[in-house]
Amino acid sequence: MTFTPKTPAFEKAVKDSRNLKAKPDNDELLELYSLFKQGTQDPPFADAPKPGMFDLTGKAKYNAWSKLNDENTTASQAQEKYVKLVNSLKEKYGFEG
Repeated sequence: MTFTPKTPAFEKAVKDSRNLKAKPDNDELLELYSLFKQGTQDPPFADAPKPGMFDLTGKAKYNAWSKLNDENTTASQAQEKYVKLVNSLKEKYGFEG
């Protein structure tokens, strides 16, 4: 996969995600994680180590990222979805910014 630069909107959303007034639920956190990983490709999915058998959190994260990869979501698409998700979470949980 080729390198996709981070858009200013994506970088702002990453910062904003750390300033939500409340912690998103686990499904929202998984979606944030997978979109971030797919959007940055650091490391590329093909090079990412698989989590160990007893690392349940790691497996959930890896599987969420794998789903986006299997759907052929590009880094640019993932960044756009990440920005939209963070904006919706800011409305849902409030934002300290």
